[in-house]
Amino acid sequence: MSIYDIPVTSIRGKEGSMADYKGKVLIVANTASKCGFTPQYSDLQKLYEKYREQGLEILGFPSNQFAEQEPGSHTEVEAFCQMNYGVSFPLFEKTDVRGADAHPLFQYLTEQAPFKGFDLTNASGKMLNAFLQEKFPEQLLGDSVKWNFTKFIIDREGNVVARFEPTEEPMDMESTIQSLL
Repeated sequence: MSIYDIPVTSIRGKEGSMADYKGKVLIVANTASKCGFTPQYSDLQKLYEKYREQGLEILGFPSNQFAEQEPGSHTEVEAFCQMNYGVSFPLFEKTDVRGADAHPLFQYLTEQAPFKGFDLTNASGKMLNAFLQEKFPEQLLGDSVKWNFTKFIIDREGNVVARFEPTEEPMDMESTIQSLL
């Protein structure tokens, strides 16, 4: 199976597939509007504006699976992202990104780019790891998405080349993006 075989639905309900992005460098991120990592929308938008003309697409998949931090409707999510962060990159319908009902895209991404742990030399890495150990220890098991704003980079041929955990800032991905464009 190829990433391009996976169907997706836009936040406005338009059916499509990942094949719509064939030949592009992609960042796929699960997002939420009420998360401590929500300000990452700002840097994702900056990366999109800087590299879009060179072939970068950023695809945001809102998810309410992590402490219900994306409770709004599709219309509310889209408005929030545009008004607060000027998001102009594509957003998709709210999606399960882990567990038995995980969207096929996130099943594929986590199979291709396993969880390697949080950077525990980083303060936010330590905090998220401790928070999950205390409140949601089952989420630390396996390769599934651990929290909002896990970011995957896919090259122009559809290969998953990197996984950046929520505690890694979008700008930390810039050298990887540049090497693929």
